[in-house]
Amino acid sequence: MAAANMSHELPPLPEYTLKPLPPLVPWASDAALQVALPIIAYWVVSGMYHFIDVYDLLSQYRLHTPAEVLKRNHVSRYEVFRDVIIQQVIQTVAGLLLSMTDAPATYGTADYDVAWYAQKIRLAQRAIPAVLATVGLNPSALASKVSASQPMLASALSGGRYELVQTILVAGQPTVAPAFASWELTLASILYWYAVPALQFAAGVLIIDTWEYALHRAMHMNKWLYATFHSRHHRLYVPYAYGALYNHPFEGFLLDTLGAGLAYLITGMTLRQSLFFFTGSTIKTVLDHSGYEFPWDPLHFIFPNNAAYHDIHHQSWGIKTNFSQPFFIFWDRIGGTMFEGDAEAKYARARRTAEQKMAQETENAAAPPENVPAITSALDNDENARPQNASVPRVTRKKSSSLSGSPAGNLKGLRNKVNESLHGKGGNVLGMERSR
Repeated sequence: MAAANMSHELPPLPEYTLKPLPPLVPWASDAALQVALPIIAYWVVSGMYHFIDVYDLLSQYRLHTPAEVLKRNHVSRYEVFRDVIIQQVIQTVAGLLLSMTDAPATYGTADYDVAWYAQKIRLAQRAIPAVLATVGLNPSALASKVSASQPMLASALSGGRYELVQTILVAGQPTVAPAFASWELTLASILYWYAVPALQFAAGVLIIDTWEYALHRAMHMNKWLYATFHSRHHRLYVPYAYGALYNHPFEGFLLDTLGAGLAYLITGMTLRQSLFFFTGSTIKTVLDHSGYEFPWDPLHFIFPNNAAYHDIHHQSWGIKTNFSQPFFIFWDRIGGTMFEGDAEAKYARARRTAEQKMAQETENAAAPPENVPAITSALDNDENARPQNASVPRVTRKKSSSLSGSPAGNLKGLRNKVNESLHGKGGNVLGMERSR
């Protein structure tokens, strides 16, 4: 009878004791890992792509030919490396300051939190009879019909009227109290351990995509912002992996560091959650600037924003389109800024121009000085012409073939030049040579 009187009461929440959360690894704090892992991931992943570039591996998946790598970019690899390091220093300082605002990480509330979700599940069941009645069903009749075979279902149909009890200690005395059904605790555990973190990550992706689209588009639409800040990033007409964060330092802080920090604060992620979220976002940005489109890349099936999509934005003819970064492209659809046009024809033209310039330079180098013809200005201006506005549906294009498929006799000199550029004439790390 006592249990029946308690059938409408909520099961109590368990007591808990907070304990300091041990670091994920014994030799570094989670705060240190939060700023270190994205940087480590950046250089590990971009280093893998640099290795592929240097040794001309998987050339069939390149978006640009080796000639374009040499002739179309307007910034040295040393300058790119230097500016990326500057941005990562700013990113590190901001990350450490952000982690100082967090309370010390603790654990011990998991059972309490799961029970809290279970209470909400129990409260939600109280609306079931009203919902069933609204659609013309009799909740009491349904509950009676299944009570023998499915007693838990019958209790839920009755509005969460369970005859379940447990014995707990209250002021040191054993006391009978309502209890949760096993399915309620299972569902609450799924919500607590998986659904809510997934929702936080999804919200973080939405915030970053929205933030970056809005600011990125503004950087292009406002002439002063573009000339002062964003034009630096567009010196890379042929992006490569470790140039992903090549930006003006102020733009890098505003676009990347601040955007990720807002996602972290608004979604209420824990420090450990943000560690994985920031690292994943960094890797995604590197991949989008890698210059390769692999058909078996699983991320391409999850995120439509990939290297091929973003590479269009780096071309002079696509610079006013494809602003979305780094995960999805829905803002380009909504904003009418998705590229429309024959991208393959434009890529083919850029390849021909770069190859002609390379052939002309090779011919000039071989000819006597008095017979050296001037390189026509048309070749210099052909690809880097004024950007064109375009919008609407995304177009697919074939991947550009690498020049590595050309006869070895025609390619040897070009490949040597590419490797010399990638390695640096003095064998410098990441192919960086100081500009003079």
